[in-house]
Amino acid sequence: MKAVVFEQFSAPPKIQQLPDPTPEAHGVVVKVMANGVCRSDWHGWVGHDTDIQLPHVPGHELSGVVEAVGKDVTKWRIGDHVTVPFVGGCGTCPECHSGNHQVCDSQFQPGFTHWGSFAEYVGIHYADVNLVALPETLDFATAASLGCRFVTSFRAVVDQGQTSAGQWVAVHGCGGVGLSAVMIANAIGANVVAIDISEEALNLARQLGAVATVNAAKVANVVEAVAEITRGGVHVSLDALGHPTTCFNSISNLRKRGKHIQVGLMLAENSTPAIPMSKVIANELEILGSHGMQAHRYDAMLAMIQYGKLAPEKLIGKRITLEQSIDALMNMDKFEGAGVTVVTEF
Repeated sequence: MKAVVFEQFSAPPKIQQLPDPTPEAHGVVVKVMANGVCRSDWHGWVGHDTDIQLPHVPGHELSGVVEAVGKDVTKWRIGDHVTVPFVGGCGTCPECHSGNHQVCDSQFQPGFTHWGSFAEYVGIHYADVNLVALPETLDFATAASLGCRFVTSFRAVVDQGQTSAGQWVAVHGCGGVGLSAVMIANAIGANVVAIDISEEALNLARQLGAVATVNAAKVANVVEAVAEITRGGVHVSLDALGHPTTCFNSISNLRKRGKHIQVGLMLAENSTPAIPMSKVIANELEILGSHGMQAHRYDAMLAMIQYGKLAPEKLIGKRITLEQSIDALMNMDKFEGAGVTVVTEF
């Protein structure tokens, strides 16, 4: 198979021909039809993820067609159109038994724990637990764009934040994760304030339903700006970027008993950010993480897509080739352009 491979961290990846994967007894091989390019892939490429063993094929936001099926798989057949959460569960540990596959004790992640989907084929483990069937109306590019960004935002806003109609929601960082959160929060009736340093990203956030925007590069104090717009702070706030500044602002712009959801990864030198703990205590704030979404929760999200409540296809920015994905991957930290980049030609 053709695949993007890097043999050293932070060194330019190359297109190589590799052996096709074979399915584990409990797994399948998926022919990749579309693959999202995500900042998490960039974190892996530069060496922030300790699971990665070199040489490595990145990629965890995928959709495709089942190509081969392991002998113990009962729910899937060759030709099925599928996607998969970026965090997969084993199905047998205590966390999986409680329904929380996204924090499985033996979790796997394509593109991190094993070779991923910047390739023509990818192996997926524990297929009966983790694969998600795609509706006929959902194209492969849109399905791949759900990847880790849209589904993580869905769980952050709906499950972790318990956001309800009429509440104020702040979204710090309007990349793929943040724009997904804007759309989802708006769809359930919340009032969204979007924060970013890019006017292009903020314009797209307004198109997706944000009732107000704050350009963090142009205001003296982001927290005060959000408090003024919302008359006292937001009920739910997401750091969708993963930076000490956005994390601090997200917690600080909450009203009393508000919820901060950390969605953006905090790795390497950003892994121990300053937190305004005195405010957390005095205002009884909640700090929550959001790490992917279980396969069994996709039904609620897919139903909202099917009936027009959510339109993730609006988040797709560029459609590129596998060859072009190398530059896209290496430049993810530059935040060039708006929307989600998807590989659609292999």
